[in-house]
Amino acid sequence: MTYLMDGPQETVRIHRKVVGIVAERTLYDEAQLLPDSHFEGDLGIDSVILESILVSVGEQFGIAERLPGDITTIRELVARVEGALGAPSGAADGGAPAEPEGTDAVLEAVLAAAVRQTQYQRSQLALDADFESELGIDSVILTSLVAEAAQELGLPETAVGAVTAQTLRGLAAELAALRAPQDGRAAGAGNGAGADAWDSRSMKDFTEQRDPDLFAKARSFGTYRRRREEERLYWYGMPLLSRCENRAVIYDELEGREREFLMFASNNYLGLANHPKVVEAVCEATRTYGATHTGSRFIGGTNMLHKELERRLAAFKQRPAAIVYPGGYAANLGAISGLVKSYDTLVVDKLNHMSIVDGSRLSGGIRRIYRHNDMQDLEQVLRRGAEQGTGGGTLIVADGVFSMHGDVCDLPEIVRLAKTYGARVMIDDAHATGVLGARGSGTAEHFGLKGEVDLELGTMSKTLAGMGGFVVGEEEVVEYLRYYSNSYVFAANIPAGVAAGLIASLDVIESEPERVKRLWANITVLRDRLRKVGFDLERTESAILPIVIGDERKAMEMGRAVRARGLFCQTVVYPGVPLGDARLRVSVTCEHTQQDLDLATEIFIESATETGVLPRSE
Repeated sequence: MTYLMDGPQETVRIHRKVVGIVAERTLYDEAQLLPDSHFEGDLGIDSVILESILVSVGEQFGIAERLPGDITTIRELVARVEGALGAPSGAADGGAPAEPEGTDAVLEAVLAAAVRQTQYQRSQLALDADFESELGIDSVILTSLVAEAAQELGLPETAVGAVTAQTLRGLAAELAALRAPQDGRAAGAGNGAGADAWDSRSMKDFTEQRDPDLFAKARSFGTYRRRREEERLYWYGMPLLSRCENRAVIYDELEGREREFLMFASNNYLGLANHPKVVEAVCEATRTYGATHTGSRFIGGTNMLHKELERRLAAFKQRPAAIVYPGGYAANLGAISGLVKSYDTLVVDKLNHMSIVDGSRLSGGIRRIYRHNDMQDLEQVLRRGAEQGTGGGTLIVADGVFSMHGDVCDLPEIVRLAKTYGARVMIDDAHATGVLGARGSGTAEHFGLKGEVDLELGTMSKTLAGMGGFVVGEEEVVEYLRYYSNSYVFAANIPAGVAAGLIASLDVIESEPERVKRLWANITVLRDRLRKVGFDLERTESAILPIVIGDERKAMEMGRAVRARGLFCQTVVYPGVPLGDARLRVSVTCEHTQQDLDLATEIFIESATETGVLPRSE
């Protein structure tokens, strides 16, 4: 369909550009954006999104005065732009603008998919920019981008699994090559031949399954999941019937019976979840204040325990102020999206936790990814950003301890580079709090950089044995987050009993420093033993010991063999790690005894030998 084909050419140009901006800000397909569609009633564009559209329109057309917020349709917006520019106004009665002549269909499909999947404006998508370091497009977003472009081009889903391009231009070239007639069935598709054949699919194969029935992907995955469970390979979500200590009783739903396991899948690093003082504090506060508040911090959800918890967290982390969120995930979502806006840049480690990834998406900011713990790559990313000059600020975010790898970020270099390029730093200490540093206060203490990190974030569901997340930093920044973090303002607060238990946990950490020492003694023993027999533990420097296997099938089979021998640790496959990087994730706590460590070593060796992860001894 065409728009204003008989009208002034300038009006057609303005309309096309305005529609493009609205599509980029809302993720609508341009064909859905009709001239008289009402922004609120038809398109669901609220005042906040509309304001960002108006700002972007003003910037791209060079309009100095602010466009008014009472505009209700695209037709009105085009007319206002024409008026501001002094262009002739035209009447319209059509649909979307005509496609530019001579546009390459494959490249156009790739660009359109990239706009929708990344929220970038088309003008920001340089064709030869690197997906990760320059555009911040990670493997998850790229999967969706390729799937959408492939569908638009009529390519079968199985034909795009081997795409290796690192730029939009390269991706378009690969997809163009794949448009050639496909002979036969794509390699690796389907479930294999015969009922007993190995189903080589992973969870990645169900993320972009497209069907008019929204739930079709759920049914397809359900069939796949049930087979994995029948094979005893998927064992996720089994319920505990006891406290989670060095040993735990779990109800095996697949076998229909209770089983006791040696527990190496808990983040209860200092054993505080079962400490009598912590448990009693939770019970006493619950009796005093009730089960919960049913309100957010701003509206009826704050009492003195929450204030005291924030004071204690700030003191423990040796920072001026703290803010407590309902969860660690919520802390990353709220802090990142509250501070970073569309004109700001977020620079992230490739292996950061998914909550950081989602926080960056929610912020709408420019995202740049640097190779894992590669400080030369980080500097390159920062240098390019400084040269391009977006006019906004830059926030570097990294895990302190990487949750699936166990290694620690290179904080000294991150801080140095941040100062050099005028960036701010936020470190996620979810798995570092209670583990790193002589006092267990985290990554900054571990490196002797207290006060050098702008924001330290953490979760309270691991070492601190409760629920919730927190951010510590300068008082003005923390107070800003209280008003601009949606996951704080519009979410219910943690119950008073949980807050009381967290305060008690901090008391125990400070009064019993030997817990951290015991934890590290256990880490050292098990880590050294596993490395000695040939397991690949990568560069772990924490309580997380990754047994890297690579092949997803072999990792799941070793996990099954480990459980059969009475030990439970996590089997991590996609999307917890990329395809080809499957592993077992072993978590050590201070509660493990020498007998536990001896038995665990024996079980891992036997299971690895049985499944071919380690060679059989002669």
